[in-house]
Amino acid sequence: MWSNLRKLCFHGNTNLKITELPILRKALESTLLRIQECKYNVKTEYSQKLEELVQEPQIPTHEIEVLQNVTNTVLRGIASDSTDLKGILASRIPKEVEKVKNFRKKHGSTKVGEVTVDMMYGGMRGIKGLVCETSSLDPNEGITFRGHSIPECQKVLPKSPNGGKEPQPEGLFWLLVTGEIPNRAQVDWLSKQWAQRAELPSHVVNLLNNLPSQKVHPMSQLSAAITACNTESKFAEAYNRGIKKSEYWEYIYEDSMDLIAKLPVIAAMIYRNTYQDGKGIGAIDASKDWSENFTRMCGFDSVEFTELMRLYLTIHSDHEGGNVSAHTVHLVGSALSDPYLSFAAGLNGLAGPLHGLANQEVLIFLTKMLKELGENAPDEKVKEYCLKTLKSGQVIPGYGHAVLRKTDPRYTCQREFAQKNLPNDPMFKLVAQVYKIVPPILMETGKVKNPWPNVDAHSGVLLQYYGMKEMNYYTVLFGVSRALGVLASLIWDRAYGLPIERPKSMSTDDLMKAVGYTA
Repeated sequence: MWSNLRKLCFHGNTNLKITELPILRKALESTLLRIQECKYNVKTEYSQKLEELVQEPQIPTHEIEVLQNVTNTVLRGIASDSTDLKGILASRIPKEVEKVKNFRKKHGSTKVGEVTVDMMYGGMRGIKGLVCETSSLDPNEGITFRGHSIPECQKVLPKSPNGGKEPQPEGLFWLLVTGEIPNRAQVDWLSKQWAQRAELPSHVVNLLNNLPSQKVHPMSQLSAAITACNTESKFAEAYNRGIKKSEYWEYIYEDSMDLIAKLPVIAAMIYRNTYQDGKGIGAIDASKDWSENFTRMCGFDSVEFTELMRLYLTIHSDHEGGNVSAHTVHLVGSALSDPYLSFAAGLNGLAGPLHGLANQEVLIFLTKMLKELGENAPDEKVKEYCLKTLKSGQVIPGYGHAVLRKTDPRYTCQREFAQKNLPNDPMFKLVAQVYKIVPPILMETGKVKNPWPNVDAHSGVLLQYYGMKEMNYYTVLFGVSRALGVLASLIWDRAYGLPIERPKSMSTDDLMKAVGYTA
């Protein structure tokens, strides 16, 4: 241990020997075991100890410098290897808060864009008005999670140790929260944490079992159950008790972890109650990961389907902060509503047909085409069908995106999954055919900025292939996945101490006056 620390921290000064640094040795030895265990707040306590030692005038300057170097190296090692997610956040947040504070102090009045009248009437498209740390959407490259593209995430995020080939959602959540690629132990820790936190309160179980599931939409059931879970909110309890603003994030973190853990149980109960006559979901298995527990509770034992679910839950998790569900969670959370209430609000936005129902529209479109044209229809027939659809005033569902200007990488990774696992499926072959035919048609119209497929153009076909044919349920899957991104962002919202959101609105008359327009 000591020789390694010397190599790492003494910057080549081999004349310094560890025996010559009694203060360093004493400070490190007294906390070494606790550091290795990485209990919560060890980093904070150790940093405080360092500050106390540095203030002692009898310590030689060279010992202080070495002590600082060793401390920083040890703490970096802890951050990279520890499974203490909350502790890692506790060490990172002060640095990030200070960085933002300094940035705002220097550039707080710097303009980053402009607002036009069309933007105000056009859904605020293009207005730069939010901060989102977890993901960024580039029109040409697609979504990146903390700077990592989907292909990169597929490569570097841990997979199931049981021969898995797709990234585990636990790994993506760790990345979204910390900005760091997790290791095997960290992902396994998250799986176990979520298994331990998954139990539902009895009143939520009773609520789900007593809702008329044949009448209440699965998304309404999900929203109601999540809202009812807010009786368990640690943040709401702490806020009512009285806590410092700087401590808000800790309780938001706890609620977010609890909520993510409970989601597969709630979603599986909804699936069983609505489509399988209330058949029991069984118990959470702590030896399985988040995705496998979910698929097993829904009644699926296919290894391939579980792999698909890992991919699905990963790629649908986050898409910047301006989409309806993400923005809603951020907005409601800014009023200090707890994560349960904030996420339930986001789910109600996700349930809208312009946000979370697009994959169902794609599936209906493809099913009708397959029924009319039959399997293995020639390209010319598929082209005629698509042209007829456009001439009737309808759109080709699954094509185009508000921001993207290339094929959605979320579509691409699903296509690759299908090519490996269901290359001869008639619906997949039709999806591939449409992918070849539709973009040139849309480009010829001259009216479409992005003629390429988005994520919704593929996901429904994959779910259908593995037996999850209930289209009304697909948005529930989307909601389970989206929790990873929006709750990671919510933790950072409170860590930064962001205020309640309150943009300025204007009436049409006031806007006309502002621009000097006379009707």
